[in-house]
Amino acid sequence: MREFLERHAADPEVRADLARLRAEHAAESDAPPPPWRDDVASVVAYVEWLMDRDRKSTGLKSLQGKIWEAGYRAGELRGQVYPDVPRAFARWASQGRDIAIFSSGSAQAQRCLFAHSTAGDLSPFIRAYFDTTTGPKTAPESYRRIAAALERPLREVLFVSDVAAELDAARLAGMRSALSVRGPEAGGPPLDHPVIHGLDETC
Repeated sequence: MREFLERHAADPEVRADLARLRAEHAAESDAPPPPWRDDVASVVAYVEWLMDRDRKSTGLKSLQGKIWEAGYRAGELRGQVYPDVPRAFARWASQGRDIAIFSSGSAQAQRCLFAHSTAGDLSPFIRAYFDTTTGPKTAPESYRRIAAALERPLREVLFVSDVAAELDAARLAGMRSALSVRGPEAGGPPLDHPVIHGLDETC
């Protein structure tokens, strides 16, 4: 983060991320964050504070996406995907189904991951990417916005996640849902969502 900011702090897109972070810092209501002084050191301290708390900060995610993009372009990073992902994407595309991604990571980071995956460039299969600029993943309104952007009735959209609270929100909005379980089901699955153990079990 420090190296990236020292090189790119004057770039307009990075300055926009810094403005978002400054606004988030000013609105913090948790334990006091490190002080903000509009310099690289204080930005890095605040960003590390956010990461330590696993905060879904839009400014942070956007900066991370820019750093990852540089790593993907340099060939230093590859997006890790399960073996069933490219098979499922190809099958869904042949069936005329739209594929969209909703992640707490930035849309930019998502594009990089799928364009530079261990299975090759999967981005031609993906119609749209959504991130926290759409809204929180636990808010039903976020899923209504996604369906509207995809121009699909909510009931026609299947949302797959490994987080029950996200599935609850999608279901409340009117989407169908499926809980993705890639390992042992600790404590049993939530009763309200069908369970899948891989994308081969959908559609």
